Amino acid sequence: MGCTSLPSFIQMSSATHSSFSEKLRNPQKKSQIVIPTTTRETHTTISWSFSSQCKALHKSVPLAASLAILLWSTPAHAGFMSGISGIEAIPGPQLPQIDFLKQLNEENQKKYAENDERIKSSPLMKELLEKSKLNKEKNRKEIENKYCIRGAEWGVGDCSTAGMSPDEREKFIAMLKQKAGEE
Repeated sequence: MGCTSLPSFIQMSSATHSSFSEKLRNPQKKSQIVIPTTTRETHTTISWSFSSQCKALHKSVPLAASLAILLWSTPAHAGFMSGISGIEAIPGPQLPQIDFLKQLNEENQKKYAENDERIKSSPLMKELLEKSKLNKEKNRKEIENKYCIRGAEWGVGDCSTAGMSPDEREKFIAMLKQKAGEE
């Protein structure tokens, strides 16, 4: 790819412009480009070959465009159809009903309901449910006692021993452990 023209964002003085037109005729010759800086008196001189300028320009323009898109893009939204419900909201076509399968399904549902009711009312299931409730309460108490003892030892929580003397603290922790059945 040859570099035949410069982008419009590069502003050149007339001396610089003639230097560039000379470079177009003879690209291998090195030249000096005078670029004005912020003050009027000082100028910066850059010496490089025209072909390296074209290469640098061809590499920097896509990079600058990419950075501009990345930095100035708007935040992502749900999409251009964000207010429209998806295809899953549209009901599908009504499938043909097969009487044999429909009747078989109703019979199976009736059997399942009868079996569930029979199992729930059995004496064994009632006994197991009662044991489960009792175990749940017992386990809750054990966990509560364990955390109370730990809080007393560490001096935090509801069972904190922060304001007690060392003797009172030891007696309180021993009483909690006895109550919990650890000693």
